[in-house]
Amino acid sequence: MDTKTYDRLRAIAVELPTEPPIWAVEIDEEGITLMMSPVKRHELITLRLRRQLDAQLAETHPELVAHSGPEIESPAIQRMRRPDLLVLPESVLEEEGDYVDPVDVVLIAEVVSRSNPDNDYERKMRDYPAMGIPTYLIIDPRKGTVAVLGDPGAGPDGPRYRARHDYVFGDTVPVGPWKVTTDEFLLYEQ
Repeated sequence: MDTKTYDRLRAIAVELPTEPPIWAVEIDEEGITLMMSPVKRHELITLRLRRQLDAQLAETHPELVAHSGPEIESPAIQRMRRPDLLVLPESVLEEEGDYVDPVDVVLIAEVVSRSNPDNDYERKMRDYPAMGIPTYLIIDPRKGTVAVLGDPGAGPDGPRYRARHDYVFGDTVPVGPWKVTTDEFLLYEQ
């Protein structure tokens, strides 16, 4: 996508309503994606993950917070994403502007949705290493699995994570210098 197309999509995205059932808007090489409002168990996992990380961050990295909400934007690669949770310096949220620069993000976590799992497993797995996000955590309540991806770099097909570690719900998962207890995560109802 060229810069002119991205700028046009960006202008459209800003004008789109983000009221239920639309929760957020993202932009990638496929254009604009309208994100549906997350279901309760999706939000519960995000909440429990945030609480776990915030408790550890207070001890290990008091300048960092786990937060849901801000969009990240990389005009250099023409991408705008709305992660379920990210870890970044609290001071970044004090800055002017609407979007977080990916260089400030330490970790992104996505809880896979039932309606659009390819977005987390394919498109974001390509975009986040291209943005330089050091660690990407994927929690999948459809299957009860967790993947921790790291070491962003170039691959034969473009940007990718060179390290991947897989877990199941019930495992204690190392994520960077932190540990995530997954036994409190619930599967989606069938």
